[in-house]
Amino acid sequence: MPRYLFVFLASLSIALGALWFMGEQATAPELDQAAAVPQEETDTLEVQETPEVPAAVLAAIAEMADRIVLSEPVPLTLVANPLVVKGEARGMWFFEGSFPVTVVNWDGLIIGEGIATADGEWMTEEFVPFTASVAFTREPDAYSKRGTLILRRDNPSGLPEYDAALEIPIILP
Repeated sequence: MPRYLFVFLASLSIALGALWFMGEQATAPELDQAAAVPQEETDTLEVQETPEVPAAVLAAIAEMADRIVLSEPVPLTLVANPLVVKGEARGMWFFEGSFPVTVVNWDGLIIGEGIATADGEWMTEEFVPFTASVAFTREPDAYSKRGTLILRRDNPSGLPEYDAALEIPIILP
């Protein structure tokens, strides 16, 4: 292949990659700006628009629906601190009536941890209601307000075949 053709193709690839990257960067802050709510509204969490949840997130939630269902918080909504978590999970999701709950920031750094507890008899194969409250610490000047709520199946055996988790994208105040 002639050298000039190789240089042309490499330059074209770099230019297309840069255009794609700039397009991705242009869409990412839109979510943060939509989540930017004045302080007085974050204190009371007034009615807010729920952004459209991406198909991949809906698919992941649907995949876990036979084991755990989250009723609060709704994906991609602004949450309060402490974060209140409510839902139902099959008894096998719990160990001794509880399972771990984690909040991570946009970069995957753990900013809060808690325990969800069963609100009923958990030694069953049926769905059992649960609640949790997780306090978290977010840096006010963080790059993004995005975060993730992670509900992990309690797995005292440590065997990877029993690991499971539901991850819900959230907007941090």
